[in-house]
Amino acid sequence: MNESVQGLPLLVLLVGMAIAMAILIKSGLESISVPALVGYLLVGFLLSLMDHQWHILSSEGEEIFDFLAELGIIALLFRVGLESDLAGLMSQVSRASMVWVGDVLVSGTLAFVVCYWFLQLSLISSLFVSIAMTATSVGVAVGVWQEEKATNSPNGQLMLDVAEMDDISSVILMALLFAIAPLLKESANGSILPVIIKTAGGLLLKSILFATVCYVFSRYFEQAITVFLMRIEKPPDPMLTVASIGLIIAAISGLLGFSVAIGAFFAGLVFSRDPQAVKLDTSFSTLYEFFVPFFFIGIGLQIDPNALRTALGLGGALLIVAVLGKIIGAGIPAVFITGWVGATLVGVSLVPRAEIALIIMQRGLSLGNWAISPQVFAAMVVVSGVTSIATPLILQRMLEQWPQTQPGKSS
Repeated sequence: MNESVQGLPLLVLLVGMAIAMAILIKSGLESISVPALVGYLLVGFLLSLMDHQWHILSSEGEEIFDFLAELGIIALLFRVGLESDLAGLMSQVSRASMVWVGDVLVSGTLAFVVCYWFLQLSLISSLFVSIAMTATSVGVAVGVWQEEKATNSPNGQLMLDVAEMDDISSVILMALLFAIAPLLKESANGSILPVIIKTAGGLLLKSILFATVCYVFSRYFEQAITVFLMRIEKPPDPMLTVASIGLIIAAISGLLGFSVAIGAFFAGLVFSRDPQAVKLDTSFSTLYEFFVPFFFIGIGLQIDPNALRTALGLGGALLIVAVLGKIIGAGIPAVFITGWVGATLVGVSLVPRAEIALIIMQRGLSLGNWAISPQVFAAMVVVSGVTSIATPLILQRMLEQWPQTQPGKSS
C-alpha cells in the first residue's frame, strides 16, 4: 500500500507531462501540416523507452494509462459516429459505392494475400492486417482539402463519402473479426467458413437487437432528451450528459459481447441524425482533445523497442500494400466517375491509416501473440506514421497543381 502511495506522485507527474507534451506537440505539428497523432505516438514511444530503461511505470500505472486509452477510443469513435451523415450518405451512395467497393475489396484482399502467402503471417494476423488496411483516416487528408478550399468540390465530396463508408464498413468488419478470432484460434486447422457461419448468426441477432434499440432511441427519444437538456442545463453541461449517455451505450455494447469501441460508434450515430446534437459537438471537443491523445500515447507505449528494430522491413512491405491498395482500389473505379485527375486525388487522400486501423491492431495485440505479434503491431504503427506524415505533404502539392475550388467543376 505504501509503495502505491509513493508511486502516485510519479504517475501523476507522468500523466501531467504527457498531457502537456501532447498539447505542445499538437500545436507545433499542425503548424507544419503534420497530424498531431504522429506526435502522440512519439510521446508514447518515448515513455516506453524510458520504462524499458528505468521501469518508471508500475503495473498500476500501466492500468491507468490503459484505462485512459480506452476512454480515448470511446471518445474517438463516438465522434466518428457523431460526424457521420447517414442521410446525406444514402443520397450519394450510388455515386460513391462503386469506389468504396473497389477500395475495400482491393485494399483488404491485397493485404491478406501479401501477409498470408508472401510474408507468411498466420491466418488470424493476416485478417487483422487486412481489415485494418480497409480503413481510412479522413481527418489526415480533409485538413488539406479544407485549406485549399476544395472540400465542397465534387471530388472533395466524393472523397468524404467514400472515407465515411470506409469508416462504417471497417467498424462492422472489426466487430465480426473480434467475434470470430477466438474461434479461429480454437479451430486453427479447420476451415474458416464453418467458423464464420457458426458465429455470424449469433452476432447478426445481437447486432439487429442492438441496432434496433439504438434506432428506437434515436428516432423517438433522442431529440426530446436533447431539447430537454438544452432547456434545463447551461453549456457545456448538455454535451457532458450526452457523453455520459454515450458511455452507457458503449457499456451495453460491451455487455452484449461487442466491444465498447463499437458501442461508442453506435452511440455517436444515435445522436448524428439530430442537428441540435451535432451542434453540441463543439462542447464535446474539449473532452475529445483531452482523452483521444491517450489512445495514441497508449499505442506508443505498447511498441516494444526490440520489436520495432525487426519490424521496419515488414513495415516497408505493408507500406507498399497500404499505398497500392487505396490508389488502385479507389482510383480505378473513380476514373469512370471523375476522370484520372480526380481519381488520383481521391486515391491518395484515402491512403492514410490511423485511428480505426490502429484500434483494430491494438485490439489484436491485446488478444496475444496468436492474434497480433509485437513485430506486426510495430510494423502497422510505422505504416500509420509514414502515411499520416507523407500524405498531407503530397496531397497539398497535388491540389495546388490541380485546383478543386469551383463548386460544380470536376477534374
